[in-house]
Amino acid sequence: MTEQYDAVIVGGGPGGLTAAIYAGRAELKTLLIEKGGYGGRITETAEVKNYPGVQLDSGQHLMESFKQHAQANQSVSLKRTTVTGVQRIEDGFIVSTKRRGDFQAKTVILDLGTVPRELNIPGEKEFAGQGVSYCATCDAEFFKNQEIYVVGAGDQAIEESEYLAKFAKKVNIVVLHDPGVLDCNEVAAKSIKNNPKVNFIWDSTLSAIEGSDKVEKVKIKNVNTGEITEHSTSGVFFFIGMTPQTGIVSDLVKRDQRGYICVNDKQETNVPGLYAIGDCTDNFLKQVITACGDGAKALVAAQRYIAEEKQIKNILDGADEKVAFVFYDPYQTNDIDLASEFEKDLADYKVYKQDVSRQSLLFKKLKLTQTVSAALFENGTCQKIVNDISELNLIKN
Repeated sequence: MTEQYDAVIVGGGPGGLTAAIYAGRAELKTLLIEKGGYGGRITETAEVKNYPGVQLDSGQHLMESFKQHAQANQSVSLKRTTVTGVQRIEDGFIVSTKRRGDFQAKTVILDLGTVPRELNIPGEKEFAGQGVSYCATCDAEFFKNQEIYVVGAGDQAIEESEYLAKFAKKVNIVVLHDPGVLDCNEVAAKSIKNNPKVNFIWDSTLSAIEGSDKVEKVKIKNVNTGEITEHSTSGVFFFIGMTPQTGIVSDLVKRDQRGYICVNDKQETNVPGLYAIGDCTDNFLKQVITACGDGAKALVAAQRYIAEEKQIKNILDGADEKVAFVFYDPYQTNDIDLASEFEKDLADYKVYKQDVSRQSLLFKKLKLTQTVSAALFENGTCQKIVNDISELNLIKN
């Protein structure tokens, strides 16, 4: 028998762990599934300095405290396995895994994260793990007192380069932009430019990585002159952005052209009951603090979804009377008055008024776009959608 949950959280990054904490507070039966290490990519960061209340901590330690907080709630359980698919069913979702079987959930929260983007230049894949790296914290110690190269100019690239400079003899940062132009924040830019162990190679891109068993040299191309130069090195680090890991739901949810899941301000996807949080969504800022906010919003939205679905089910199940749901937006000037007129004209129905700013589940399931409108039910089944009050007179006549 498939085990059932109120919520299944796919992914144990900062957002997923926060959602689990909020789920515990709401006493929702919740399962968090993580395929690797809890905490996501922040665990690869040696120093976290911008999380409120934490002046300095390692990403690993901070995420361990998140995990312990989530595990402290009796209604929340954590399992380690790989999710292979998410399927929509009539009363919720089936989440399939590689080794633990299937789980049924009323709601699902996707915290799928990202993987490092690759340039796909000659030698990059061949030397992965043999001098090519995407994680400074993981591999910096292998390059003590050596000269290495970094590709990238954003916050991640510059912050990781500062960390690498603690180990390497020299860090050469290959930057596509004009001299002096970096994509990182001003504090990080000022700091890295004053680091005596760091050298910038401007207006350039990496064109190839070469070696025998391990990395031995790189080829760098000047984008203005086309000149290609060779440089001896044993290590190359790539920090050029991330790619969302959303393939398992590519046929289920709406994504943008880069693969990020599209969500609204409640972290809702286009599928009712399915939410996405953190770096797998195209949010403005990809940080621990924003992922936590996403997780909190998604869980509260899921909690309200479950409550609203239960309410609708209780109204419609076994109803032997005619039922009407009148949808209105209280922030639209005429909606409240017009909804009251609808209610008066539906005297033969048991009327339930639905404020779509707070109760939007049925409105979305019926694929409605207009307020004020009414859904007329008989014997638990929707018989007609009324978008204009004049239609009610025709129905009565």
